[in-house]
Amino acid sequence: MKNQLACKSTNLGQCGRLRWGLRTPRRTGGGPRRSTCREAWGWSACAIAALGLALFTTLPPHRTWSLSAAVGYGCAAMTAARLAKRRRPSRSAVFPHELSLILAVMGSVVVPLLLLVWDSSAQLEVAVVERSGDLLLHSGSPYIPAPTTVGDYNPYLPGMAVFGLPHALFGGGPLTDARWWMAGAFFVTMAAATRTLFRRGRGVAGGRPGAPTAPRFATAPVLLWLAACPLVALPLAVGGIDLPVIGLMCWGLAAAANGTPGRAGLLIGAAAALKWTAWPAAPVVLALVAARHGRRSALAAAAATALTVLTAVVPFLLTAPRAFVENVLAFPLGLGSATSPAASPLPGWLLATYVPGGAIIAMVLLAVAAIGVAGSLAIRPPRTVRAAADRLAIGLALAMALMPATRFGYLVYPLVLWAWPRLMQVATATGPRSAICRRSLDHASLSEVVLGDLSEEIGPGVVPGPDQRQADGLRQGCGTGHVSVPQRVTEQADRKRRAPEVGEETML
Repeated sequence: MKNQLACKSTNLGQCGRLRWGLRTPRRTGGGPRRSTCREAWGWSACAIAALGLALFTTLPPHRTWSLSAAVGYGCAAMTAARLAKRRRPSRSAVFPHELSLILAVMGSVVVPLLLLVWDSSAQLEVAVVERSGDLLLHSGSPYIPAPTTVGDYNPYLPGMAVFGLPHALFGGGPLTDARWWMAGAFFVTMAAATRTLFRRGRGVAGGRPGAPTAPRFATAPVLLWLAACPLVALPLAVGGIDLPVIGLMCWGLAAAANGTPGRAGLLIGAAAALKWTAWPAAPVVLALVAARHGRRSALAAAAATALTVLTAVVPFLLTAPRAFVENVLAFPLGLGSATSPAASPLPGWLLATYVPGGAIIAMVLLAVAAIGVAGSLAIRPPRTVRAAADRLAIGLALAMALMPATRFGYLVYPLVLWAWPRLMQVATATGPRSAICRRSLDHASLSEVVLGDLSEEIGPGVVPGPDQRQADGLRQGCGTGHVSVPQRVTEQADRKRRAPEVGEETML
């Protein structure tokens, strides 16, 4: 009994040293320093891009965002550069990598959003959404029957008016600004999508029974990295119309891979009830569901999508058909009394502006691209979330580039769809570095937890450090009767070789 108590107290003494070993694993070749240098250069590029936008933009909200974001990205770059010069990483409570990311998010999202909301400065689309919520509440339709100016048009589907209801119910004010609710919807849906795939991936890809999942602590970095991207941070601060649509699309893809076709159909239907740009996601999700779970599940997802869209759109189409057609169909196609302000110099706009009959040529090219993507779904349907997101990103990138009325802000769709599954793969592969301090000790001794996590961190083919060898000697001296650390490392390495293949097929 005394030997066991002495052994446990000694193991408790070793926990602190092993914990720091997990936080700063010993690697050779300067990999972390190279990564930090690349991070510093990346933040510097973002700061230069923000300053360039401040010089050339004519919109006051964009200029406010540019100046604030340039400061935030610059501070993040200096923090990362300072870390790259250190020979040994810091052991502070807030890791320098995380500090640079937090500085970037504060400067590019939090500070400009607060300033713009307080000053009531935003893109025109925010006022359109708030007015549509007021119209929906008082007249039953979010559309003006006979719009004349660009500000009178509401080119969004009826579901978008939901984000304007707080402004209609409680009046104007900083807390009822539609940007808060659209940003909240984006983060909530992206967090739900990430957690859905994380739970699925950890259940299949490995891990000891009863061990807590790494995604519990890895969801926030994925969201922060997405928010820090300039193409996401800018709409978060000045507009944000497209972000809830993207979040629902990603959540629908995650639900389709998770084996819940009904939920996937509802989510894609909700996104399609907000904006037309979500409609290409429906065939991709259906192809993913059919490839993974069969045609019957795909039919269930299609029925849920159709029911959601019809419930949200048909009542307004029947009660005010002329207003619906004028706002939602004629204006985006350039057939209304006013011209859409979406005019970025992308191929479709250039063809429609400078080539005789260029609008028809752009529409033909757009149809050819849509047929090509649909053919790829039929010939080789995606079987993973990453493949489906890539296919959808390609289709949306082609659509945004070839539409006669388009803008650079639409590129946020393919960017998030491309980056999101890759960020999740990195988070799933690394896991939380400090998860050892959060592990429960009800069913395992502290030494077993510490050595098990240390084996997972070290991985195959790496010579154990002094802390590991010392802990191994403690275990053998205490006579626990368990397998040795080298044998445990070999077994877990074999599992890790098999697990990514299974996890890649079933999750990402």
